[in-house]
Amino acid sequence: MSTILAFAGSNSSSSINYKLVQYTAGLVGEKEVQVVNLANYPFPLYSVDEEKNNGFVNSLVEFNSEIKSAAGLIISVNEHNSNPSAYFKNLLDWLSRVDKTFLAETNIFLMSTSPGKRGGMSALEITANLLPRFGATVVATFSLPSFQENFDEAKGIVDADLAKQHQEALNQFLAKLS
Repeated sequence: MSTILAFAGSNSSSSINYKLVQYTAGLVGEKEVQVVNLANYPFPLYSVDEEKNNGFVNSLVEFNSEIKSAAGLIISVNEHNSNPSAYFKNLLDWLSRVDKTFLAETNIFLMSTSPGKRGGMSALEITANLLPRFGATVVATFSLPSFQENFDEAKGIVDADLAKQHQEALNQFLAKLS
């Protein structure tokens, strides 16, 4: 049985998107999930010169291999100024240099959250449109608005309607993996 790879597109040590990923991974059930904290992966800023002079760091090559062998991905993207974070964009830039279609035939459950009422929707929409360029299929999306009001670390998503939407999106993703 292949593993689902789950991570947030954030390098923050206190990422709320990582907390959402951890919670979601706990709901998967019988499938195995590997949760990766990208705060532990200090990828250099992409540039042609960096790639030419230093090549690909081992952690990037290993992460690309984990993506390729995964049954599917659960990703939660953070938002900076209505866009995915520079860290996440940098990661995609590096991965696409290792292999332009690094997400070929990969099913993804894409999420976002933020402290605000839109829940990172702009970053979610941009990322949902970007990932298929690398071969991905975004099976389901979910946005959790007002993280501090709608999420409790012990209970998870506390708003019943949002919890139901989240579970339905997760179920849609999991059904695609069967």
